[in-house]
Amino acid sequence: MVTVVNASHDPVLARRAAIARRVRWASRAGYGALGLAVVAFAAAVATGFPSMLVNMTIAGLVATCVILPVTIIVGYGIRAAERADREQRYG
Repeated sequence: MVTVVNASHDPVLARRAAIARRVRWASRAGYGALGLAVVAFAAAVATGFPSMLVNMTIAGLVATCVILPVTIIVGYGIRAAERADREQRYG
């Protein structure tokens, strides 16, 4: 007999779901920072590299380098845990 477990009944699944939501939000922020860096760089190239646009490019790239690796690693961990749960549940 297979028992279906909802996140509302299992604290581990509830916590994993909460972490997954935070990871999705942070991932969007990281890719948004990368998009900002690309747009700022393109604008800087077109306008002769004013310092404000160069600083925006650098800030976007730094934010991307800080945020995205963490979200990618944690996201892989969440998917691996879900896959292990499925394999354990269904053999």
